[in-house]
Amino acid sequence: MILPTKHIETKRSLIWLGGLVLQQLNKPRTVTFLWEKIRSYPEVGTFERFSLALDFLYTVGAIEFQDNLLKRCG
Repeated sequence: MILPTKHIETKRSLIWLGGLVLQQLNKPRTVTFLWEKIRSYPEVGTFERFSLALDFLYTVGAIEFQDNLLKRCG
């Protein structure tokens, strides 16, 4: 589910969804703003998958949550 496999296509993986989220984080944003921006993509699916992508990005140190905003690290 995190990485694509022969059973999970690239656009259904969390790493692809994480990349989509990172594209929208060119400046600090709220979780609600991000959800509204990418929820229309069919590959995103549900808010659960979106939150899993945020969890993944936070775990690998790609994003941080500060002052109620998500920010890119580095």
